[in-house]
Amino acid sequence: MNNIILGKYVNTHGIKGEIRIKSNFMYKNRVFQKGNTIIINNQEYIINSHRVHKGYDMVSLVGINDINAIPFPKNILVYIDRDKYLSKEHLDSDLIGFIVYNSEFEEVVLDIIYINDTKKLIKCRNKLIPYELVEKVDWENKRIKIMEVSGL
Repeated sequence: MNNIILGKYVNTHGIKGEIRIKSNFMYKNRVFQKGNTIIINNQEYIINSHRVHKGYDMVSLVGINDINAIPFPKNILVYIDRDKYLSKEHLDSDLIGFIVYNSEFEEVVLDIIYINDTKKLIKCRNKLIPYELVEKVDWENKRIKIMEVSGL
């Protein structure tokens, strides 16, 4: 399995065992579907239902119908099997380790930081670069060309 982080289980909701997941995952609409599998605490669970409530993904799992039946602790990461749901798509996390460059500098991407649902930054050793400045991503050579901006 090629597990990747989907989000974080932060709390329960109600008494019927629904869990609240905080996720900025790019392809949530593909993963949060009835019958799909998520991985929590190294255990696979099948999604019974999904809805969005106050910015959280509310998920009920097959076989868990009571708040007291939830077998994993709060604040734990939730994973999916990338090969199962996202075999051809590129994720932001795939950019970590790429070289970001323009004519003034060249640095390694350390992380992708999400400011909100629409704003993200590329984190390098000495710079935070708005993702809107990306001109081209060369997946084969692992390089990201950004626009020329003075003072960056």
